[in-house]
Amino acid sequence: MQAVKFIAASGGLGGGKIDGAAFGEAMKLQPDFVASDAGTTDAGPYSLGSGRPAYPRESVMRDLALILPAARRAGIPVIIGSAGTAGLDSQVDWLLDIARDIANDNGLKVRTAVIHSEQNKDYIRGLYRANKLRALDPAPHFDEEVLDRSSHIVGMMGVEPLQQALKNGAELILAGRCSDAALYAALPIMKGIPPSLAWHAGKIVECGALCCEVSGKGSIFGSVSQNDILIRPFGKNLRCTTQSVAAHTLYENGDPFLHVEASGTMDLTRSVFEQVDDVSVRVTGSEFIPAETYTIKLEGAEQVGYQSIIIGGVRDPLIISQLDSWIDGVRKKILASVTDVFGGKIPATAFRLDFHIYGKNAVMGALEPNTDNMPHEVGIVLEVTASTQPLATKIAELSRQPLLHHPIPEWKGAITGFACLHNPAVIDRGPVYRFCLNHVALPDTPLEMFRTSFVNIG
Repeated sequence: MQAVKFIAASGGLGGGKIDGAAFGEAMKLQPDFVASDAGTTDAGPYSLGSGRPAYPRESVMRDLALILPAARRAGIPVIIGSAGTAGLDSQVDWLLDIARDIANDNGLKVRTAVIHSEQNKDYIRGLYRANKLRALDPAPHFDEEVLDRSSHIVGMMGVEPLQQALKNGAELILAGRCSDAALYAALPIMKGIPPSLAWHAGKIVECGALCCEVSGKGSIFGSVSQNDILIRPFGKNLRCTTQSVAAHTLYENGDPFLHVEASGTMDLTRSVFEQVDDVSVRVTGSEFIPAETYTIKLEGAEQVGYQSIIIGGVRDPLIISQLDSWIDGVRKKILASVTDVFGGKIPATAFRLDFHIYGKNAVMGALEPNTDNMPHEVGIVLEVTASTQPLATKIAELSRQPLLHHPIPEWKGAITGFACLHNPAVIDRGPVYRFCLNHVALPDTPLEMFRTSFVNIG
């Protein structure tokens, strides 16, 4: 059986990492399909909660316009997963509109499979009541009240919906939330390639050129056969090494050797990485353990309120030397001001104050190992999260004066120890969201949670 060849055009459609010339060179090797991931939860819950894509329409159109016409000229399918960042139905439709414009602009006719992955709340409620939801670690508390509050819920599809679309003649697949590796495993498995190598190939190339020694603009060409995986980058100064490919194999894994997908687990314990030439790597020995129970990962987001922030900095060494107590004093002043201005009518549960101190544990928090060195300056972000935007704005406005002028014993009279970055100091962020689901569902079939339709564009 011949190897199945593919191009991982980009690790994030719209990220601007596709180099047109390099992609053209890779296409000369006659791949069987081109794929690209288009979404992530790395950027946080906002796109899932709000429905707004992380990249602008123009950058997504630029990337897809490099891929789609070239693939159609070659007569091979294009597979895009996690459309519009979170894979919501509205984001899939948004990407379909972009693809339609590209097809029209290039005189193409494209049979397009649209796979929606957003989940109906009543369906999820039925799974919950039937004990067909399992919490992952870590997972937030989930019950029917959380379900009712959720803004959107998506299911992460495996290879099966993609394979169904390919079998029905899809020339372009625009999928909702999808396993990154499944984009590259679907067609090879259909053609008889061992799932172990097909899935591992997808895991390696899911983020495009991030599997290279030094990341840059370009694409990854892959070939997967009955016995091995070959990975080769195309792009200026891009080079894959055994270390870089093995490192990306470990990327984002809870376990360095086991990576769980809907239909089973990649076991990379015995994987072997060999340098083929200066830029290419061969992989063998990977295994795949079929799952006893098929599962679909669920991701959900809920709105937690509205937010306003103030950004500024402190360079006074006397304030910095007692920063924790100074922040505590600022907090008490803000709370007292809220009570005074609103006459005690604003309950403590209606808002919260969070201080992020950059230069002192802002990134690692309580896990920060280096706590002995006193910084010479710190950046402070005050977040006010409240039940309404007007309330968040008003409390932030009441917070500016305490930040500016809260005293310390070493200074007499009025002081200004905090420098605001912006004017006006208060920045309204609008609605904010948090993840409310990190669970798996146990569907009766791999396809029941996803809806596929076909549309001819161009």
